Amino acid sequence: MNQHASIAQAKIRIGHSACPHDCPSTCALDVELLDESTIGRIHGAKANTYTAGVICAKVARYADRVHHPDRLLKPLIRSGAKGGGNWKESSWEAALDLVAEKFIAAEEKYGSETVWPYFYAGTMGLVQRDGINRLRHAKRYSGFFGSICTNLAWTGWMMGTGKLAGPDPREMAKSDCVVIWGTNAVVTQVNVMTHAIRARKERGAKIVVIDIYDNATMKQADMGLVLKPGTDGALACAVMHVLFRDGLADRDYLEKYTDDPKGFEAHLADKTPEWAAAITGLSVAEIEAFARLVGTTKRTFFRLGYGFSRQRNGAVNMHAALSIAAVTGCWQYEGGGAFHSNSGILKLNTELVEGTRLHDPGIRHLDQSRIGPVLTGAPDALFGGPPVTAMLIQNTNPANVAPEQRLVKQGFLRDDLFTCVHEQFMTDTAKLADVVLPATMFLEHDDIYKGGGNQHITLGPKLIDPPEGPRTNHFVIEELAKRLGVADRPGFGMTERQHIDIMLEKKGLGCFDTFREQRWADLQPEFEQAHFINGFGHADGKYRFRPDWTGQAASNRPPKSMGIFGPHQRLPEFPDHVDLIEVADDAHPFRLATSPARNFLNSSFTETPVSIAKEIRPQLLIHPDDAESLGLGEEVRVQVGNKRGEVVLHAKLFDGVRRGVVIAEGVWPNSAHERGEGINVLTGADAPAPYGGAAVHDNKVWVRSAA
Repeated sequence: MNQHASIAQAKIRIGHSACPHDCPSTCALDVELLDESTIGRIHGAKANTYTAGVICAKVARYADRVHHPDRLLKPLIRSGAKGGGNWKESSWEAALDLVAEKFIAAEEKYGSETVWPYFYAGTMGLVQRDGINRLRHAKRYSGFFGSICTNLAWTGWMMGTGKLAGPDPREMAKSDCVVIWGTNAVVTQVNVMTHAIRARKERGAKIVVIDIYDNATMKQADMGLVLKPGTDGALACAVMHVLFRDGLADRDYLEKYTDDPKGFEAHLADKTPEWAAAITGLSVAEIEAFARLVGTTKRTFFRLGYGFSRQRNGAVNMHAALSIAAVTGCWQYEGGGAFHSNSGILKLNTELVEGTRLHDPGIRHLDQSRIGPVLTGAPDALFGGPPVTAMLIQNTNPANVAPEQRLVKQGFLRDDLFTCVHEQFMTDTAKLADVVLPATMFLEHDDIYKGGGNQHITLGPKLIDPPEGPRTNHFVIEELAKRLGVADRPGFGMTERQHIDIMLEKKGLGCFDTFREQRWADLQPEFEQAHFINGFGHADGKYRFRPDWTGQAASNRPPKSMGIFGPHQRLPEFPDHVDLIEVADDAHPFRLATSPARNFLNSSFTETPVSIAKEIRPQLLIHPDDAESLGLGEEVRVQVGNKRGEVVLHAKLFDGVRRGVVIAEGVWPNSAHERGEGINVLTGADAPAPYGGAAVHDNKVWVRSAA
């Protein structure tokens, strides 16, 4: 047995890649290659100083996805009613001919803007993800404002720092206090924990976790603060009140590096711990203790996540939490400062792959997060243009993940809408399509990746052959371009490797072949730049306590043609708590957050058996006292609803959440729910101030027995 095992082990080759999924870690991977088309386990690359040999369990078992029996392998054309589940197999040529024919007919009737190519982060590869824009620009199809993930967080960050960058995230290991705020890192970016726990082991660092429930990350904390959703700004202001009050603010730093420290201190005069306790649900003692810890620990590293920004006041909350680092002056120290994303330092020239030189600024943009209102013809969502009557969808599953799911489904079921979905599995969106095309997975094609949560650009070369049938995103874009008459435009007619060569060469990083040996490039700036010692990103070099909420540039600011979103007039002059959220009321006494599940990633991995078994079923975490008041027991069926609709889940009694707060973990497929409708029936598609986004954790709901 041992001899045979040794022989089998000897036949395993190791290939190198990067995780393609929508996670800030973008882990460098070592992949077991069993033969030309089969993989074994996937491991984190030990040689990569951020991944440090650690990856999440769901990616480690990626063979479950690659070799899943339910993978799409043939092009399918709808036969019968939309959503009816009846399909006929097609050749690739016939399917692509039909897509092109429908796009041309739609354009002839309504003009080019009636076609809306729609994509997102099912892969984060720059070739396979972003190449759809090349077709968009060449054909003058409707623009895509990608708002669902980063807008609220990036807006709040940019208001303060003026640049989407920060300290080297590996510096967490050199900290004396790591504050993990608004991200369940154990579940969503495990490498944060790698470096934070190293600081604890080697330096005795304290780990503070701030979140809305006692999740897997909080169980690792020395200090855990469970606050009410949407109240992070109040906590931050009370902490800064204490810092000024107790002489823990770095006044020299404030005078040199910030815009109006005296005005800000005056603003905070009434933002006491007592004031914040009433808003957040925390005790005065908890707020005071946290303030003293960060105020007396110079090497405090604030790791600020996305989750706490997914409220209608999320940009304000991000800016407020970020401002604590400016008051303490912890930016000055290695292992100190605040970090959210390094996306601003990792720029590659994507002019050819995206076809940006073909872009017509007069073409309207449509908001990704408002796909429901767009497809149901809401005038304020269409921006004066024609209805959307044709779509190409890659790398995303809006019928499951987009807000106001009932509107989304209603739109997809329109008889006058033609939809082509390019996918790996029969997702909720694919089920509503007219044409479904089978897609490759990341180990089956070439691409290149940027790590927002770290500082690496990492190559992801093709390692195995795909099954017969699936084709790459790049293939689909190229073939449609030929049929739509734009294949002669710049950027078309090139291979994936040629596109990667150009991006690498323009960055001074060699070419595909040389970079394959290197595997990744570490682009972390020097300490002085990363810690803003030479000044922040604004023209005056100052950190802004007083943000320009409608004038500040931001990485995901909407085009001028879309304007400013939401009740931006109510955004505060200084960091504050502002009730732009859906505040609970008598009719809707609970606040619902749709937090990530450990074994899913958005709607990916919801098809793999181990992930399903570990997550069990859609559940609602509810405090036992709230359950008792409603007459609900453990595991009973409950109905959760608001003005947008209602869904059925099973109750799970959980005392790690505040009373009046309920949590639904994971974006389960709609079919996993009792009535075939998922949790995003309850989330709103209104665009938050000032630059939009998706406030998926900001919902007021009622809860009752479904018996």
